[in-house]
This record gives sequence, C-alpha cells and structure tokens, in this order.
Amino acid sequence: MVKFAQSQTRIFGILTSGGDCPGLNAAIRGVCRAAYDRYGMSIVGFANGYRGLIAGNYRFLRPEDFWGIITRGGTILGASREKPFKQESGDYEIAGDKVAAIKEHYHRLNLDCLVILGGNGTHNTGYRLAREGLNVIGMPKTIDNDLQGTDRTFGFHSALSIATEAIDRLHTTAVSHSRVMVIELMGHKTGWLSLYAGVAGGGDIILIPEIPYDIKVIGDFLRQRRDQGKNFSIVVIAEGAMSKEEAAMEKKERKKFREKTHMVSIGYRVAQEIEKETGMETRPTVLGYVQRGGIPSASDRVLATSLGTAAADLLAQGQYGRMVSYTNDAITSVDLSVPAEKIKTVPRDHYMIDTAIAVGTCMGM
Repeated sequence: MVKFAQSQTRIFGILTSGGDCPGLNAAIRGVCRAAYDRYGMSIVGFANGYRGLIAGNYRFLRPEDFWGIITRGGTILGASREKPFKQESGDYEIAGDKVAAIKEHYHRLNLDCLVILGGNGTHNTGYRLAREGLNVIGMPKTIDNDLQGTDRTFGFHSALSIATEAIDRLHTTAVSHSRVMVIELMGHKTGWLSLYAGVAGGGDIILIPEIPYDIKVIGDFLRQRRDQGKNFSIVVIAEGAMSKEEAAMEKKERKKFREKTHMVSIGYRVAQEIEKETGMETRPTVLGYVQRGGIPSASDRVLATSLGTAAADLLAQGQYGRMVSYTNDAITSVDLSVPAEKIKTVPRDHYMIDTAIAVGTCMGM
C-alpha cells in the first residue's frame, strides 16, 4: 500500500489561461506529479482556461496525462483569454452569471483549491475569485516577465532565446545589404524581452516602453555609425514602445493618434520614421507568435518544475491565496494581492539598461 504524506488538500482543479508559452506543460507536470505521487491528491483539469471553468468543461487527470510532457510546448489543457469579471457592453448580469457558474462548478466538484497558470489577467481574476471565497494558488507564466512578486516567469527564457536567435539571423542580412533592420518583439507594455534580447543579440538601438524615444536622437546615432563606416544597424523594439510625443498624451488621445497614423505596428512605423529621418534603407520584421511557440528551454523546464512542486507543497499545507515565485534565487510564494492589477516594468536604474548603454547601445533618449 502506498503511503502518502499528509495533505490539507484532497482534490484541486487546474487550468492554464491567457496566451500559450513554453513551460506550461512542464509546470502542469511539476504540480500534478508532486501532488499525486507525494500527497495522493485527485486532480481536475479544466479545458481552455476560465472558459472551461465557466462551462464545466473538465476531466479528471490520470498519471498518464501528466507524465512525459516536460518537453512539450503549448498546454495539454488548452487556453483562452476569458475574463469572467469583465462586463461586455455594460451588461453586469453576464459577468455575474459567469462568476456564479465558476462557483457552482468549484463547489459541485468539491474542490479544495484552484491552481491557475497564467500572467497578469489570469492572476487578476484569480485574486478576485479568492475574494469571492474560493481557494486559489497561482503560478507565474508569461514571456513578458511583467508579473509583480517574482523575479522571473517561466516562458521568458525560452522567448529570449528565440528572439536572440532571430536578431542573430537579421545581422547577416543587415551587413550584406547595408541596411537598418528593425525587429519588433513582444512584451505587452514592458520592455524586459526586448532589453534582454537586444543586449544578447548586440542590438545597436533598443527601444522599450519605459524609455520613450526621440527619433532625432536615433537619427543622429545612425548617422554617426555611418560616418564611422558602420553601414548597417540593428534596432530592437518592444511592441509597447512609444515616442516622447506619445508618452505625453493621455491614453485615449494616444490611441486616436495611432489610429490616424494607420500604424500596422510600432516596428513598421519606426522603420518609416528612420528612413524619413536619415534616408537609410530600413526594413522591419515583426517576430510575432514565433516567440511563444515551440519547446521550452532547459532553464524554463527547471523553473516551471520547481514552481510546480512548490505549488503542490502549498496545496498540501493548505496555504491558499498565494502565488509561487522565484525571488532572490529561491523558490518562495507571495500573497495573490501582490501581482493583482499591477505590471512589473523595467526600472530606469535597472542594471541591464546601464549595461546596454555601457557597450554603446542607443536607448532612444
């Protein structure tokens, strides 16, 4: 007879919400294997994030469901961007019905806790569900690395590796054709991915949302490189980057401004601005969803597994209302209120900004 360690949790639900990213399956494996093998817990998997929890689309997970998935990309549970608390067209009853459905399925299945894997939106919802009386434990997933309460999220390292390789490949085209190559990376409203990938890939210019750019400064920098005999340049830009003029605008005004400029994306717009300012041949590349796909890096596999086993320990101890985190080179946890309704931006005094500047990178300021 198998003897399990003592656990406060008998049965829990698990879901993956928001965008997919490498490491989700490794995290599912980590929490489920530890919960099942060490503590003998039962596990209910909800399909397609909160949407499955609302609709009651679930299945009991068996060991064969979560064994051998550490190398797989994506998520075996499926994902969606369903936001149960969001009212559409001012219809409060719709949101109320969704939350009521979540509670109904949670209690009908006699769940002791709900484990959520996701980023900002996922944890915002998780925190609100906790305030509604449900037991929730969060696991930090996002390639953007913009969750408060953890130094790093799983998915970030894999995306960083992919983005850096893309920059490396664009270097050869830039040199061969004496062009300015602009590569737009993801990151939502923060510049973590572009900053790190830009430094790793030797980007000549790195533009992030936290430092609004001046196209005149960029033009002067590129002309200076040309005068030095450097007839090519690599510009790494975050999808949320903005000019100094845009930064001074209110959010609604900025949105209208961008609609009027018919901007396909910030990468294309900056490429046009550079050509207009300098006359240099400039080509944009938007890396897009490639950054989120594929198998997780070794680093993300380790981090996701460690966070998963830590989540299983929280379940066993009955420590609900927490998010597991990686802080100061240790696996720990923080209250769910810490990541809720917040975004972790790159501080202006962050060492990586100084590192970039020290090796001659222009930050657009």
